[in-house]
Amino acid sequence: MNILGISAYYHDSAACLVRDGEIVAAAQEERFTRRKHDHEFPAKAVDFCLDYGGLDPANLDLVAFYDKPLLKFDRILETWISFAPRGFKLFLMGMPLWLRQKLHTPRELDRGLRGGYGGRYLFPSHHESHAASAFYPSPFQEAAIVTLDGVGEWATGTIAWGRDHEIEMLREMRFPHSLGLLYSAFTYFTGFRVNSGEYKLMGLAPYGEPVYRDLIVEEMLDIKEDGSFRMDMSYFGFCHTDVMTTPKMDRLFGGPPRQPEGEITRREMDLAASIQAVTEEIVLKIAGHAHELTGARHLVMAGGVALNCVANGRLLREGPFEDLWVQPAAGDAGGALGAALFTWHQLLGKPRRAAPRDSQGGSLLGPRFDDDEIRRDLDAAGAVYHRWEEETELIDRIAELVAQEKVVGHFAGRAEFGPRALGSRSILGDARSAEMQSVMNLKIKFRESFRPFAPAVLREDVGEFFEMPPGYDSPYMLVVAPVRKEHRLPSGPTPGGLEQRHERRSTVPAITHVDYSARVQTVDAGHHPRFRRIVERFKERTGTPVLINTSFNVRGEPMVNTPADAYRCFMATGMDALVLESCLLLKEDQPEAQAFDPSAYLAEFALD
Repeated sequence: MNILGISAYYHDSAACLVRDGEIVAAAQEERFTRRKHDHEFPAKAVDFCLDYGGLDPANLDLVAFYDKPLLKFDRILETWISFAPRGFKLFLMGMPLWLRQKLHTPRELDRGLRGGYGGRYLFPSHHESHAASAFYPSPFQEAAIVTLDGVGEWATGTIAWGRDHEIEMLREMRFPHSLGLLYSAFTYFTGFRVNSGEYKLMGLAPYGEPVYRDLIVEEMLDIKEDGSFRMDMSYFGFCHTDVMTTPKMDRLFGGPPRQPEGEITRREMDLAASIQAVTEEIVLKIAGHAHELTGARHLVMAGGVALNCVANGRLLREGPFEDLWVQPAAGDAGGALGAALFTWHQLLGKPRRAAPRDSQGGSLLGPRFDDDEIRRDLDAAGAVYHRWEEETELIDRIAELVAQEKVVGHFAGRAEFGPRALGSRSILGDARSAEMQSVMNLKIKFRESFRPFAPAVLREDVGEFFEMPPGYDSPYMLVVAPVRKEHRLPSGPTPGGLEQRHERRSTVPAITHVDYSARVQTVDAGHHPRFRRIVERFKERTGTPVLINTSFNVRGEPMVNTPADAYRCFMATGMDALVLESCLLLKEDQPEAQAFDPSAYLAEFALD
C-alpha cells in the first residue's frame, strides 16, 4: 500500500511516501524552489517522492494531510473574535487566504496532485502527526512521546504513550500558552526572524548569563510542576497583532526589541541565556511528567522545540529516561512523514516492529544524482574538474585537503530530510583549526560570527572527546554535550561579549562553543558509509576523528539540492574545493569568467 503524507501552508512544506510501512522518500519543498521555509503546496517534493517510488498519483492508495484545517480555522477565528477589535488587522490579513485556499484543502490537494488521485484524504491532527513521526521510526517498541511546538490546531504541546503500533494521547497544553511561541517571542525581541532564527537565539545563549530568568518566571509565566504553564498575555502580541511582543515587554527589559542586523548587546546575550534556561527547565518538567504517566524507559520527541539540542542534551544527562530519540525533521516538514505513518499503523492497525537503531535510514531520504547527471551540469557551466575512478583515492584527497585547513563542499548520496546536513550536503572543515569558525562563518556561510559549528565524530570515539556514553548513537546532530575536560585548554581572563569566540578552548576549537559544549553527530558505516570513510581517513592522517560538518548553503538560502546549486554556491563563496560524487573541483582551477559575485548571489535570497 502506498501512502503519501503532505504538510503545507504554514512552514516548511514537505512530502513523504510510505510503502507498506517503510519510508521510501521524503523531501522539503524549499530544496526544489530555493525559497527558504517554502510553505506553499509541495508540488515538486510530491513529484520527487512519486518519481522515486515509480508511481503516478493514480497509484496512491491514501493521502494524509498533517493537520485538521477546519479545527485550526476554529482556533484562529475564535482568537480573532476574543481579541476584537484589536485583532481586526490580523483578521483582514488572514481571512482572504483562508477563504481562498486553506478552508478548501481537499480541493487544493486535488489540484496539487493534478487531478490524478481519486481516493480518500485523511486528516490526523497536527500533534498526532508529530507524535507519529517521533515514535514510529524510533528504535523503541514502547516509549513516552513529547511533542512541543508553536501551535497546531489548538494544542501547543502533548504527552502521549506509544506501544507497539498504537499511540495514546494523554495530555495536551493549549493555545495561546505555548513553549514554542514563548521562545519565538524572545527570538523576535532579540532581533532574529521568527520561525528561522530560534537556533541563533540558542547559539547566542552561552555568551550571556541568565540574569532575567527570575523576572521571566515571576512576571510572565505561571509554571506548574508538571511543566504546563500559563503566559501573561499582556506581554505578547501574537494573538492580536503582527508582532510577537507588546510595549509592556519593552518596559520589563529596559527598551524596545533589537532591530534586525543591529548591534547585539549584553542585554540580548543575557535574554538569550535566560529564556534558554527557562525552556530547559520546562522541558525537564514535562519529560518528568511524561515518565510519571507512562513509566516508559525511553522518550521520543518531535515538534519545533525538539530541535533545541541544548535542552535535549540536558534531558539525556539529567532526565528520568534511559534513552532519547528525536525526529530529525522535528518541525512541520516531519509532519508529512508522521501523517503517513500514523495512517498506516494507527488508522489501518498495521503491526510495527522497531528497528534495532531506527527505521529512518539516517534520514537520507531525498534526491540523489549519478555521475552522468553531475558531469553534464559541470560541463554546461564550464567547470574544471577531475573524476576519480577509485573512491579510496578520492577520500584520501578529501582528507588531505581538510587537514590542510581547506574548506570542502561535499555532495554525495541521497539528500538529508530535515534541517541538518549529515554528510551528504555538507561543508567540511578542520575542527583543530582555531581560525576555522570565523573563516567559515564570514567567508563561506555569510552569517553571524558567533554561530557555532557542529562536530562529526566517529561513533566509537565519541566518548573520548565528549561527555557522552562510549559508542553513544547520535547520528542526527540533535544533542549537545560538553567537551571532555582532558581536551579543554587552560583559559586566561575571559573577554566579555562576542569577543569570547576568539578564545581557543579545546584541542578541537572550531567546534567548541564558549561554554565548552558541542552539537554532536556520530558517524558510522550503517547510516553514512562514505562520510565515515572520510572521517576515518582524516583520523589516520591527523590522529583526530573529528571534522566540522555544517550545511551546504549560505545564509538565507536552503541547503543545496542539485549539482548546479552546489557549483553555484561553491563559486560564490570562499570554499576551496567541491566534491560531487566522484568529481573533485578546486577553486584555483576554475576559469575566472565563471566566478560569481557573492553580493549578487545573496541578493537573490531573503536574509534570515
